[in-house]
Amino acid sequence: MSPSLLSVHPHANGVVHSKKHGEDLGFGTRAIHVGSAANKETGAVIPPISLSTTYKQDAIGVHQMEGFEYSRSGNPNRDAFEETLASLEAGGAYGLAFASGSATTATVVQSLGPGAHIISVNDVYGGTFRYMTKVAAGVETTFVDLENADDDTILAAIRPNTKLVWIETPTNPTLRLIDLRRLAALLHSHATSPLLLVDNTFLSPFYSSPLLLGADLVLHSLTKYVNGHSDVVMGALILPAHHSALHASLRFLQNAIGAVPSPHDCWLAQRGTKTLHLRMRAHGLNALAVARALQTHPAVQDVVYPGLATHPKNDLAYASLAPHAKAWVDGLPPDVRAHGFPYGGMVAFRIRGSETQAEKFLTSTRVFTLAESLGGVESLAEHPARMTHGSIPEKERALLGIGGNLIRLSVGVEEAEDLVRDVRQALDVAAATV
Repeated sequence: MSPSLLSVHPHANGVVHSKKHGEDLGFGTRAIHVGSAANKETGAVIPPISLSTTYKQDAIGVHQMEGFEYSRSGNPNRDAFEETLASLEAGGAYGLAFASGSATTATVVQSLGPGAHIISVNDVYGGTFRYMTKVAAGVETTFVDLENADDDTILAAIRPNTKLVWIETPTNPTLRLIDLRRLAALLHSHATSPLLLVDNTFLSPFYSSPLLLGADLVLHSLTKYVNGHSDVVMGALILPAHHSALHASLRFLQNAIGAVPSPHDCWLAQRGTKTLHLRMRAHGLNALAVARALQTHPAVQDVVYPGLATHPKNDLAYASLAPHAKAWVDGLPPDVRAHGFPYGGMVAFRIRGSETQAEKFLTSTRVFTLAESLGGVESLAEHPARMTHGSIPEKERALLGIGGNLIRLSVGVEEAEDLVRDVRQALDVAAATV
């Protein structure tokens, strides 16, 4: 953490007294300062990139300064970034960075041990589904509609060896919402008390704080919103203070498996976090504008954006907002709030027609780029059935509503007017092919 956030010298320039991880500071202030101490040797305000793989010992087993030994086990850039992550995810005390979101998933599943059982939301990211069904040897996963399941159905799915419940909310790609507070209370009241993991990639720590709602672990594909510039592949876990033993176990696996990010990637991602609060506000406002535009176009069958006032679970979306996000939303002008509120940058919609019209739309946009991934400053569009969720069998995709006419948008931070104009003209082109 920055010395300026730990010091209590009232006359020093830029000094702010703070609790651990900057708990009494605003989200944006933590994003910029926590974990970004000025360099002790040069005074550089931006931490340097430390590329060394090994570190001098003063005697056998006697390490200098921060105790670094070997870069797989610990590195100045990774340690600093993990501190930033623990600070940004409200309720977090420990952060662990990995080489990718998939590496994070693999490490969590590995930690459960052989013979473990997982309950996963049925509408889960295709890469997670692939790992759980085709890679995770000795671990069984049951997929449940956790959006609509009642308490009895969820409790009936829990076995004596159920170690983990895995959810996304909103889900990828159909943006289904799960009542996280209700689910956490239900699981923690069960005799076996399985852990609750929330993949918070879609909303980022700005819009959602799952740990405050009862989650035990939060996972991020940092590749997306946290880094935000489509130039880093990385993942992370954040845990609360009462899970110190679990953190120690996962930290051991992080080192033993070795799926760790490079110092340069950590430096880039930490740079990205410094504008996370600014970007997420812009993503959300733009997504709301695009969703409203889609609603009014005759070529659109339906729009899924939980922030829309017309969404059936708009109240749940509002209740799930992180405290800092809710304060920002509440301060938005009445003309914005009349139609809903920003709820992340992801929008899904079904175009009238078939896969033919969907592909025509995707190849006709001028600002939106047809590409996988999400969460960058640039707007992206993709076809889940043939791209991100192609690993899910067609029959199961159909049950989840991932059909040939479903399109997923990652709305960037360009000018809202340009994005709205782009989707409208692409829809016009697609409609002409019906």
